[in-house]
Amino acid sequence: MVSSLDGFIAKKDNSISWFETADHYEKGVEYTEQETKEFLKTIDCYVMGARTYEHAAQLSTTYGWAYGDVPTIVTSHKNLQPIRPSIEIFSGDLTRLIKEKLELNFKNIWVVGGASLVKDFIQLGLAHEIRLSILPIILGDGIPFFDHIEGEQALHLEGVTAYKSGMVELRYEIKK
Repeated sequence: MVSSLDGFIAKKDNSISWFETADHYEKGVEYTEQETKEFLKTIDCYVMGARTYEHAAQLSTTYGWAYGDVPTIVTSHKNLQPIRPSIEIFSGDLTRLIKEKLELNFKNIWVVGGASLVKDFIQLGLAHEIRLSILPIILGDGIPFFDHIEGEQALHLEGVTAYKSGMVELRYEIKK
């Protein structure tokens, strides 16, 4: 997930125009598209919520579908239509989805959003890792990443990377 320093993943109108920053951190490492491509090759299934899917589908008309042909499960109670053969719309129990379907067929499942779905995965004990990229901006208002997560959740810091763009990536293991 990408967030502002104050924890918002999008503005109230769902815009992410603030993703492009003009900051420069001299001690940071260079962010390369090759690293991203290598990481994405390790993902064999995506899970996303309805709003994230609708936003990604809208962006795909200009930029193409960001998730390629990798199986993508969209969790929704809406009557959504898949825009590609690799997309499946799912409505039901998340624990059953993971335990009875996804864990049997996939090794690296990435929950790409949104905040409500991530919250559900954490609270149900279905998430194993959190990757959070923090951009050098304070929005002051918007859609919060960690919204109303009930109870305390211990984490273990696995890694930190500071980029020349000023973005900082945090990687946490979720302790069971």
